[in-house]
Order: sequence, then C-alpha cells, then structure tokens
Amino acid sequence: MIDLTTTYLGLKLRNPLVVSASPLTENIENIQRMEEAGAAAIVMHSLFEEQITLESHELDRHLSQGAESYSESLSYFPDLTSYNLGPEGYVEHVRRAKQAVKIPIIGSLNGVSMGTWTNWIDYARKIQDAGADALELNVYYIPTNPEMTGEHVEQLYCHLVRAVKRSIRIPLAVKIGPCFSSMMYMGRRLEQAGADALVLFNRFYQPDFDLESLTVVPHLNFSSSQELLLRLHWVAILFPQLNADLAVTGGVHSATDTLKAMMAGARVAMMTSALLKHGIGHLQSVLRDLVKWMAEHDYKSIHQMQGSMSHWAVAEPAAFERGNYLRVLSSYRLRGQVS
Repeated sequence: MIDLTTTYLGLKLRNPLVVSASPLTENIENIQRMEEAGAAAIVMHSLFEEQITLESHELDRHLSQGAESYSESLSYFPDLTSYNLGPEGYVEHVRRAKQAVKIPIIGSLNGVSMGTWTNWIDYARKIQDAGADALELNVYYIPTNPEMTGEHVEQLYCHLVRAVKRSIRIPLAVKIGPCFSSMMYMGRRLEQAGADALVLFNRFYQPDFDLESLTVVPHLNFSSSQELLLRLHWVAILFPQLNADLAVTGGVHSATDTLKAMMAGARVAMMTSALLKHGIGHLQSVLRDLVKWMAEHDYKSIHQMQGSMSHWAVAEPAAFERGNYLRVLSSYRLRGQVS
C-alpha cells in the first residue's frame, strides 16, 4: 500500500496535490469537484488589499491625490467595484467553501501596504473566523522608487508577515517571488517573522505593449513545466536550512513535476494552469500516474522521497552550484560540431 500523505502547515493531507489560488475557486461546485477529483487542500482565490481599501474609500482618496501629478494613474487599477466578490462577500465565500468540503481550505490575502494603511490586515482575522484552516499571504511587490534599497524592501516583507501573523491563530504561508539578492537569508528572516511555510514562487506578470493603440495591456500566459526548474532549484537549497514548510507553485502540470517537487524538499505541489488547461479532472490523472511511478520504483511513501535530492545530500552546496554551472555551459555543442 502506497502512502501518499504529507503534512503542510500542520495539516495532514491525503496527498501532496494542492489547488493554488485561481478564479476556479470562486465557484463552490468547482471546489466540491476538486475534492472529488483528489485535491488534498484548496487555496482560495485572493482577496486583494485594493478591494478592501476601496470599500473604505481610502483607495479612491490616495489615487485621486496621485492623479494630480500623474493623469494616467487612475487607469493602473481595474474596476474593483465590479469584482466578483467584495471583502465581506469573500469572507462569506470562505465560510461556504469550508462547509461544502472536508479537505482544508486556505484563505488567500494579497497586499503590501504598511504604516497607517493597515485596515486590510484585519481581514486576515475575518478569514480565520470564517473557518479557514490556514492563510496564504501573497506578497507581490515591484519596487520602482530608486531611493528604496533592497534592505528596505526586505524589511517591508518582514514587517508585513509579522503584522499578519500577530493578527491570527491559524498557520501562515507566505508566497513570494524569486528576486532577492540572498534567498537563503530572506527565507530565514521570513521564518523568524512568523511564516510557517514559504510558497515558491508567485509569477512575475509582465504587461505587453500594443503598438497600434500605444497602450500597455495585461498579458497572461499559462505556466509550463519548464518554469518548475527555478522552483526546484531554490526548494532544494532551502529545504535543509529552514524549519518552515516549503510549497512549490508554478510549473506543476504532471506526476513527474510533483515527484520532482517532493524530492527537492517540498511538502506540497500546487497547480492551477494545468487545471485551467485540462479541467479539474486532471487531478485524477496526476494522482494515478503518481501512484504508478512510485509502485514501479519501489517507493512506499511520499515522506520517503521528500528532500532526497535537496542540498542535504551535498557536502559543499556552493561548490556543487558552481560545478553545475560549469557543467551546463560546457555541455553545449554547436550543431554539427564533433565532440
């Protein structure tokens, strides 16, 4: 009997497949179908800081002030008044989702602001009180101020994590991007600030230019398995160094991707793009292939493989990284070149 169970954020999960935040979770029937298809837990779509501050009229005030200097500033934000669920509606949706399924429901809060503009953090507690088993804080911040140092950015992240963690009793996962000068140091700082898990990585959504209308337009592509490599690299490095759980998100499309994530040291593998492309039933195919591979390779449990290909198995990680870099470069041969 193959044991697919894993633990994440103190929760025992029936397998490592977790549905990450997406519009799919806006529908309760979809959430029920995810559970039936084998999802071990579900991260709800995000409640954005901007939605909360708009409701309290603060966003409108700040944007109006900015518009005095930048006429186009108001166009940077979508029409959040028409967003499917407002803040209170989101909290109620979490409550309904929790009542509809037996698997863990993880709320998702997306924001960056600190200082006096912190009323949105109160919603972390409201999501908890609605029954969420854990909270995922998605910090998506691109600094554009030339006076803002890397240290300042890191401090902002840590202050935010600490503030959210203080407001809740449930476990906290922090979803971040890869653009830190020292990911290892930042991982430890976030753990010390209260992160119970790190989710690697949120995707850097880059807009495109429309040359006919001369406008900047949103541009979204589904992830591919190729994007998994960056996540595997950093999970394998962080796994031996942190007590916090690690989750891989971005590039998980198959059982093979899931297995790689586990061997790197992840507790769970999160997927969205694969479900948007192939349907919720794709979860069943991934689980079936996962069990088949493990049986063929004599693995009895997920726990047995977790971290088996991390830097834990390397005596000198820095030398290994440098050596791998040299091997990659030297392995390339021009077409037709005789080796």
